[in-house]
Amino acid sequence: MIYLEPEVQSRLIPAFHYALKPGGVLFLSPSESIGNYPDLFKPLDRKWKFYRATGTLASTRAVMSGGLVWTRHPDAKVAEEVAPKVRITNFAELTKRVLLQFYAPASALTDEKGTLLYVHGDTGRYLRPAPGQATLNIIEMAREGLQLHLRNALQTAIDRNTNTLNHEVLLKSNDHFLPVIFSVRQLPGADHRQKLLLISFQDAPHPISDKRSKPITAGKVELLRVEELERELAYNKENLQATIEEQQASNEELKSTNEELQSTNEELQSTNEELETSREELQSVNEELITVNAELQAKIEQLAIMQNDMKNLLDNVNIGTVFLDRQMRIKRITRDAAQAYRLVASDVGRSLSDIKTNIEGEDLLAEARHVLDSLIPFEREVRTSSGAWYLARILPYRTLDNMIDGVVLTFTDISQRVIAEAASNEARERAEAIVNTVREPLLVLDGELRVISASRSFYQYFRSRAEDTVGKRVYQLGNGQWDIPALRELLENVLPNNHTFEGYRMEHDFPDIGDKQLVLNARRIVGKVNGQAMILLSMEEAK
Repeated sequence: MIYLEPEVQSRLIPAFHYALKPGGVLFLSPSESIGNYPDLFKPLDRKWKFYRATGTLASTRAVMSGGLVWTRHPDAKVAEEVAPKVRITNFAELTKRVLLQFYAPASALTDEKGTLLYVHGDTGRYLRPAPGQATLNIIEMAREGLQLHLRNALQTAIDRNTNTLNHEVLLKSNDHFLPVIFSVRQLPGADHRQKLLLISFQDAPHPISDKRSKPITAGKVELLRVEELERELAYNKENLQATIEEQQASNEELKSTNEELQSTNEELQSTNEELETSREELQSVNEELITVNAELQAKIEQLAIMQNDMKNLLDNVNIGTVFLDRQMRIKRITRDAAQAYRLVASDVGRSLSDIKTNIEGEDLLAEARHVLDSLIPFEREVRTSSGAWYLARILPYRTLDNMIDGVVLTFTDISQRVIAEAASNEARERAEAIVNTVREPLLVLDGELRVISASRSFYQYFRSRAEDTVGKRVYQLGNGQWDIPALRELLENVLPNNHTFEGYRMEHDFPDIGDKQLVLNARRIVGKVNGQAMILLSMEEAK
């Protein structure tokens, strides 16, 4: 409405009120209002522009005041004057209006039922309001002498699609008869299923009677009236016969319809029985669903308990764990995994490549991709920037149905073990250094009398090599020069009985160094790391 001129807006409000039933609601947009007509509408919600129509007749008077002129309500304010616009004369339209006014006959447009839709010209000589309740049916409004012919013409146009042109009849008006010509033509409607009829009226230029010199008498009129009534009676008989035939056909159709309805009723009964059976089945299914729901609820509670147990297990084994999917995105992490990668709980869902690692010199992400492709586990000792040592393992992530759905990274803290090994290696190296500084040859034997280690002076004295000595039994050294029964008995009693012997003299002709006399000393020693019992055998040349 805001795009219309003020005068048109002022005309619309009464039209809206006239169109609404009493108590109807008018809904306007936020930029519109009822203007100068507060007596036509009662506001329901001023913010949302809801108004209820009142019972006043002011809008009726405004709309029905006549023609295209809208009468303003007496209490309404006069709209602002609109600046006159210069209009270009449309000569074609002006000519059409003049021709229609002076040469077109009085006409009425009706639908197929005879209801008036539009009236052109003065039809008062041919139509008049029917007594009784007001109606717009053209047959009931037709004057005496015109009704029968007009009804027949309308019926012919509707049933046979035939126009009635220039049909002459006698029309009674004010106790005398006038010759009138009327035509009924079909017009195409906006909807192809709707039939519109145009009915035109005009006065006859001459009397209907063939003898124009003789005036129309009352007897002649009565005779014409009787002929019209006979024609109407014959027409009504034909209509009645057609109606009877249509009624019989309708009865047959109703009988057939009744049989179909009975069949449909039987089908509905069968369907009802099936629905009853389905309802019982649904009831059974519902009970089963209740049982399944209870089982699922119990399983959910068990799953929650298992999740809690798993969380506490992962948090207390002190092993950092990172679960990755096939795209190397983080699915779950444990608390200790933050020692190897700078992870927080919000990193779940991110790619591991976006997280900075604390591990030095290792690209575990590339190894994880290789494990995912080859399914070969990876294990390596790694060191973090803080100096801690971890045993990093990468294994494929297998589901319960044996499907590979990513990889698992675990980090086990081995810092204490690395420190202990380093200390053990340092002690061993220190011991070997001490042994190597002793001038007398020394051998360290295990429980099976195999050589664990030998001093440097042993290799130099007997001119042997480590690969020919270490790992072999003492009786197999050289050419068997140590295979002496008395020496074997002494050595085999050292460990079981915790014996020692000193000053055992041994004389032998060694191939590389000649005939020698040696003094042997043996003592049982125990390793501090693994608790292994060993024999320390020393020897020196007899004096």
